[in-house]
Amino acid sequence: MSENRKENEGIIQSKGEVKCSGEKDFSGRWTKLWEEFGSGRKMVLSTSMNDQVTSRMMSVVQQGGVLYFQTDCTFRKYKQLKENEKAALCIDNIQIEGTCREIGHPREHEAFMTLFKDNFMNSYERYTHLGNERLFEFTPSYVKRWIYRDGLPYEEIYEVTEKAYKLIRYQGE
Repeated sequence: MSENRKENEGIIQSKGEVKCSGEKDFSGRWTKLWEEFGSGRKMVLSTSMNDQVTSRMMSVVQQGGVLYFQTDCTFRKYKQLKENEKAALCIDNIQIEGTCREIGHPREHEAFMTLFKDNFMNSYERYTHLGNERLFEFTPSYVKRWIYRDGLPYEEIYEVTEKAYKLIRYQGE
């Protein structure tokens, strides 16, 4: 199996797969991903507890590759996240796995308040100031995005903990 190294891109290619050659290259690609993503999106959040998986739409904001959302502490998703911090978010061609942790009330986090207000004014006005609202921080551990180059499908994979990037051409069998 032959490998071709493209020094100017910092990647190693092998049999339809592209891998980052270092943390610097991963960081640049990671930053670009979140710039393209933007500061706020409506996404599907999936949570689970006792082998029961549930999903729902959420208003999510992003800063520096970390995602934030708020929810009422009396809701099922809140109970699930307190029991099991592992969750997944998805939108369009992007799926994200990671861990959630409660970080307080939305009012205690000015950066969140600003981002949420800018992206979701209606939800901000209706819910953010309610007493039962809690803010969660979602830290991605794995991101997969389907992209197309010259009409060909690729899986773009970010293994965040390992700071590894892969671009794999999907060929099907």
